[in-house]
Amino acid sequence: MSAISKLAGQTGIYGVSSIVGRFLNYLLVPLYTAKLDPSAYGVVTEFYAYVAVLQVMLTYGMETGYFRFSQKNPDSNTVFSTVLTSLLSTSSLFILIIFIFSKSISNSIGYEDNNDYVNLFALILSIDAVSAIFFAQLRRLNKARKFMIFKLLNIGLNIFFNLFFILLCPFLQSKGFSFISFIYHSDYVVGYIFVSNLIASAVVLLLFLPDFFKIKFQFDFKLWKQILIYSFPLLITGLTGAVNDMADKILIKYWTVAPSDVADANDYIMYNVGIYGANAKLSVFMMLFVQAFRYAAEPFFFSFKKAEELLKVFADVMKYYIVFAFLMFLFIMLNIDIFKHFISRNYFEGLNVVFPLFLGRILVGVFFVLSFWYKLNDLTRYGIFIFLAGAVITIGLNYILIPKVGYIGAAWTNFFAYLLMVLISFVWSRKYMKVKYQYGRIFLYIIFALTLYFVSTQINLDSVLVSLFIKNIFLVLFIILVVKLEKIRLSDLKKLLIRKKSNES
Repeated sequence: MSAISKLAGQTGIYGVSSIVGRFLNYLLVPLYTAKLDPSAYGVVTEFYAYVAVLQVMLTYGMETGYFRFSQKNPDSNTVFSTVLTSLLSTSSLFILIIFIFSKSISNSIGYEDNNDYVNLFALILSIDAVSAIFFAQLRRLNKARKFMIFKLLNIGLNIFFNLFFILLCPFLQSKGFSFISFIYHSDYVVGYIFVSNLIASAVVLLLFLPDFFKIKFQFDFKLWKQILIYSFPLLITGLTGAVNDMADKILIKYWTVAPSDVADANDYIMYNVGIYGANAKLSVFMMLFVQAFRYAAEPFFFSFKKAEELLKVFADVMKYYIVFAFLMFLFIMLNIDIFKHFISRNYFEGLNVVFPLFLGRILVGVFFVLSFWYKLNDLTRYGIFIFLAGAVITIGLNYILIPKVGYIGAAWTNFFAYLLMVLISFVWSRKYMKVKYQYGRIFLYIIFALTLYFVSTQINLDSVLVSLFIKNIFLVLFIILVVKLEKIRLSDLKKLLIRKKSNES
């Protein structure tokens, strides 16, 4: 249990910056949905979907490559400087290309009058790609406190400038402060969302300058090729993974069929993109938990020197991940009548996408644990086939379902794509890492949690408070089952908290 406690403590530390921090950032969603109609929010949803795909391209697996080769190479400075030089070069080239062809790119995606959006995101993506390797270094060196501060600062700045542009500027303008017109135009609200992101990203990169100037730059071409060979399959898997996560938000735009009696087909389509994007944010709690888990687990798993030690840990990691994932699932879904108010009432019609998307996010974490069989055995090429299978399902099912049932088809496609990837990865992993998972216990928790949820959907009382009280009894029942079966004692929790505090210090 000591290894699991260590991982739990690290997940908690990174969770402060990713879960709590992103939650603060998520509080912008009510602002966006209140100030933007679904069609305008559809633009925000679409551009950030593109970002998720391009971000993978610009980091091209170098974070994981850095972890792997820092473990294998005693000269970690050469590894870091080689990776950083590579990312600086490709990011600079990316900015140059996008700036030259921004007009053509914006025309091709239907934003003829807003090629500035494309330029803004070229800068955001490039800055974030370079910052990513600095954040990876903080994770490798276990500088969780600095990692947390910088991440929270990025989010805080983004929130501040969003509030400044979307709330304060129009307020000052309405009060007759004419000087505000030099920096604010009421018809550019979507653009200010992107500008706020750029400012926040740029400030954080500047904070890494002291670390940058301490680097003894040594570019090892041979090492660079080795890292690329290792990381290239991760680029492909990352790209196809981003397709699985974000293609729905893009494909809804192109495959939604507007009814014949709709006056403006484009507005109808972007309306649906906005509705889907806003409701997908309700599954962000699970996504952020998975992200915090990933931040902690990746260097944690790579730190094991003996395979037999790691195999013993994997079984417990998977079981406890399932426990916490479905605990969060029940907490959100049983209280959806509360959490839905994070978005405007104008978006409530899309709440039916939350259930399949939440299950899909859980599968992302399951797949992440399973994926280490090919990462630790330097068989990353297998990941390509798994992610490609998921991408095929994503594109194929979306092509079939979106024109017929709309965005709910996209939500279920996301779930089935990750389910297929989990099954394929599990089957192949048995050859290389024969982990003795506690199948009975795991499936019991899953079935019990889903049963509690489906029973709760039949509770429709006039009093919302009474309904919520009864539903949360189901949450307590799940906790009781876990505590009883896992024989969790209060003393164990105290030890975990003590370890967590020692890790933070």
